[in-house]
Amino acid sequence: MKIEEYTVVIRPDDNGTFVAHIPAIPGCHAIGETPCQAQHELQYVFDLIQEEYEEAGKSLPPDCMVTIAHAS
Repeated sequence: MKIEEYTVVIRPDDNGTFVAHIPAIPGCHAIGETPCQAQHELQYVFDLIQEEYEEAGKSLPPDCMVTIAHAS
């Protein structure tokens, strides 16, 4: 699978950086100084995780639906 087939969430962090992650894949997250950098780093992490799954003879999980909600 390709990273483009997954929902990617990018959000600002408390320390001024940005966190990018793929909710469907546990542990698939990266940090960057800008949203673009976080997404670039996420590609590297995604590739590593995909390789680990392949070596274990597993398929990556399917994408999941993400709901955005604001706390009141």
